[in-house]
Amino acid sequence: MNDSYENALGFHRFWSVDDKDICTEFSALKSIVMASPNELIKMPINEPAVGRKKSQIEEYIDFYGGAGVQHIALRTQNIIDAVTNLRSRGIEFITIPDTYYDAMAIKLKKAGMTLDEDFEILKRLGILIDFDENGYLLQLFTKVRITNGTAELN
Repeated sequence: MNDSYENALGFHRFWSVDDKDICTEFSALKSIVMASPNELIKMPINEPAVGRKKSQIEEYIDFYGGAGVQHIALRTQNIIDAVTNLRSRGIEFITIPDTYYDAMAIKLKKAGMTLDEDFEILKRLGILIDFDENGYLLQLFTKVRITNGTAELN
């Protein structure tokens, strides 16, 4: 499948991991991220690997009756303004419990990670924080509504 992205779109392999890198006792994942020549577009191609239970990808395939696009990521220079504007237009996002932010505050402090954004605003908007030694990523996910077997943004 990677060949299709390389040949048709001129994409290249940006990043990849196999089931030895992303696994738990119950499920595993193989992932290849293909990127456009300027790396502004990234396309993750994920597939399940053998595990004791169904992976999240297998559950998706079973639920929707086949492979498909699970999510689309959009990049913004100001996630706070973007999320505020999307909410004002009726887009609903998943709810994140306060305990996530309590634990995240401790992890950030322990790692010596400082955010440019106001932590309390991120918490109020339900924006998730992911970080490592190279920096951090802010993200959130919309709620999904299923209508006649089709997933739609809510």
